[in-house]
Amino acid sequence: MAAHDAGRDAAHDARRDAGPDAGPDAARDAAGAGRAGPISAGIVGGGIGGLTAALSLLRRGIEVHVYEQAQALGEVGAGVQVSPNAARVLHGLGLADELARTGVKPVAWHQRRWDDGRTLLRSPLAEPLEATFGFPHYQMHRADLLAALAGEVPAGRVHLGHRLTGLTDHGDRVEARFANGASVEVDLLVGADGIRSLVREELFGPEHPRFTGCAAYRGLVPAERLNALGLEVTSQVWMGPGRHFVHYFVSGGRLVNFVAVIEQSTWTRESWTDRGSVADALAAFAGWHPQVRAIIEAVDETFIWALFDRAPLERWSAGRVTLLGDACHPMLPFMAQGAAQAIEDGATLAACLAACPSVAGVPDVAAALRRYEMARIPRASRLQSMSATNKTRFHLPDGSEQRERDARMAAGATDWSFDAVAWIYEHDATVVQPEPDATLA
Repeated sequence: MAAHDAGRDAAHDARRDAGPDAGPDAARDAAGAGRAGPISAGIVGGGIGGLTAALSLLRRGIEVHVYEQAQALGEVGAGVQVSPNAARVLHGLGLADELARTGVKPVAWHQRRWDDGRTLLRSPLAEPLEATFGFPHYQMHRADLLAALAGEVPAGRVHLGHRLTGLTDHGDRVEARFANGASVEVDLLVGADGIRSLVREELFGPEHPRFTGCAAYRGLVPAERLNALGLEVTSQVWMGPGRHFVHYFVSGGRLVNFVAVIEQSTWTRESWTDRGSVADALAAFAGWHPQVRAIIEAVDETFIWALFDRAPLERWSAGRVTLLGDACHPMLPFMAQGAAQAIEDGATLAACLAACPSVAGVPDVAAALRRYEMARIPRASRLQSMSATNKTRFHLPDGSEQRERDARMAAGATDWSFDAVAWIYEHDATVVQPEPDATLA
């Protein structure tokens, strides 16, 4: 899709890179040059979570370099929700102006019935949300967010064309090896390399992701094509039997992003994502409200994605190596918290390392990572579970359970009501509670 490519090109132009052809010596020198603090870190993966972690660590005085396997920075997918808990972190990293320029502030969550468009729940966002939690909610194109992050990373910190092939924890340092022959040694290695994480496999052994029984058609439509619909600047979720449809504005209001989720028993294609058929997407939403079908009809092309997840992990770290984002807690998109939780991970990891205890003057990285796990695992696991539960609730067939769900939504007693999400949105991932003083026990 041309609009998607334009956004991705912006991310490419904003990248900071030491060069994909750098050999082992150049990469090793880059990793060790100008060390500004007591801890050096390497991040495997240059997506939203990896770059957020890199900026958060740099702001805390930690020497960090990012190693990305692709030849250019880019994000798959299209839309992303940046809720106040994530916006708090990103504003703190200096991205407020860029988020305001490319993001869209929705006035409400609007959940509707699939056939007649009846409102099931409408929760205010925009000014009421910002007044309550201190930060806005943005709807964004993933490429715009990645470009904003990449634009803040100092030159020479992101190394493209570095596909991880193995790692060794030597006890006092971690060695990471790459397919281009480069290798680096750091005090800490972070796997931000997605649901197919090699870092995770190196730590805990191979484990295949689980197909969740859902696939999603995704598309971007120029907003002017939909003028006749009079779309509000809301995030709309249409719920129906065995599927649901989400749409919202991105890229400063120039594009409308949609995600059309359907249930299917298996996924047999080799790739997790493939070019989809607009006709197939329309057929999957036959009989749905005219607004839903009009949005699908207006798209030039669509892609279909298989939705996979993994069971929650009991731990994310081993020695001097840890994980963040989809590498440790991939979740279905039904709480709109996948990217936000990766952003939180990076902020909390940086806070824990900044307060890293020392043993004989040497930073105890492993202790800092244990604290990071304690702070993050319960929260991320809870959101993983809630996201999976929403698959069932969004897709209820018409009948008594559906009517009960609708009544609960009207009463504000669901995960998506304003009061119910307060524990998510008010969280400050940059602050970690002090550990209890054992001497006072």
